[in-house]
Amino acid sequence: MPNKHELVLEALSHVVEPELKKDIVTLGLVSNVKVEGNTISFEVKASNPAMHYRKRLEEACIHQVRRFLGEDVAVLAEIGSLPTNAERSAEQRKILPKVKKVIAVASGKGGVGKSTICANLAAGLAARGYKVGLVDADIYGPSMPLMFDAVNEKPTVETRDGDNRMVPIESYGVKMLSIGFFAEANQAIVWRGPMASKALSQMFTDVHWDELDFMFIDLPPGTGDVHLSLVQQIPLDGAIIVSTPQEVALADARKGIGMFQLDSIKVRVLGLVENMSWFTPAELPENKYYIFGQDGAKKLAEEMNVSLLGQIPLVQSIREAGDVGRPAVLQEHTPQAQALNEMIDNLLRTTSIDA
Repeated sequence: MPNKHELVLEALSHVVEPELKKDIVTLGLVSNVKVEGNTISFEVKASNPAMHYRKRLEEACIHQVRRFLGEDVAVLAEIGSLPTNAERSAEQRKILPKVKKVIAVASGKGGVGKSTICANLAAGLAARGYKVGLVDADIYGPSMPLMFDAVNEKPTVETRDGDNRMVPIESYGVKMLSIGFFAEANQAIVWRGPMASKALSQMFTDVHWDELDFMFIDLPPGTGDVHLSLVQQIPLDGAIIVSTPQEVALADARKGIGMFQLDSIKVRVLGLVENMSWFTPAELPENKYYIFGQDGAKKLAEEMNVSLLGQIPLVQSIREAGDVGRPAVLQEHTPQAQALNEMIDNLLRTTSIDA
């Protein structure tokens, strides 16, 4: 026979959190269960802070406990609120509950190869057997459709259990969505901040993403409206900053790191990637020419106490691979693929995720 404490948990396992669609015990929302004579008390966290929402949850808990233990028991249910969506564990999220790690890829300025790094991270991990998603949040300059040879693709809509949502495009094993899929190739996207933020939000909430090990978000360069909206709505597990070794790029990278470390944001910076670290001509594969300076991002990483995830050479084939829609990390046994895979190895060590 189960004891009263076990019966309370069994009873509460029949209470479903309305927004999260799972029972409150499985979600880990129940704590401090106490049985003192004929009085039973416990705490429950609710995903919605509204008073009427918490009241309905309390009534459901009391009903189930009395159904299992008798109508004469006194039930004291204290209903609190979960932390913000970004601070919840994956299964307690309303947004992207099936994604293990949500990682933003950012840069302080444009032109440093942020999207190239993001594309190769996603494609490289997918090639290793991970389930990977990618959201091209660079609203004004979406480039992922080109980098993944999906320029002419259009997302479809699928109904599952009465729920109509978009299905992401898949290329090289990466599930992907970009505003570029909804605009013509030569069409400029001229949106004010709120419009851009709303469009970005829909790419997370109105899509059948399913289970993923990683989701990468290719952010616009800089620190603006889209970045603030993202960290307020999306449960980021970390951010990667991309820079070149050049001083002007490093100054902006420093600001990017600082943004994620603000008290109001508090997103872990997983590391810094130094792109275009050196130039190696095809005819002189052993030579390194430090066109933009040497070890600038490496020194910045040490200064700001963040990891250096990789140093990626300036190689013509990386640019060519992006232009033809096949990420360079997939070019086996090449120096650029080796550098990109070392970056991925470092990220896996940093995030400690199992396939």
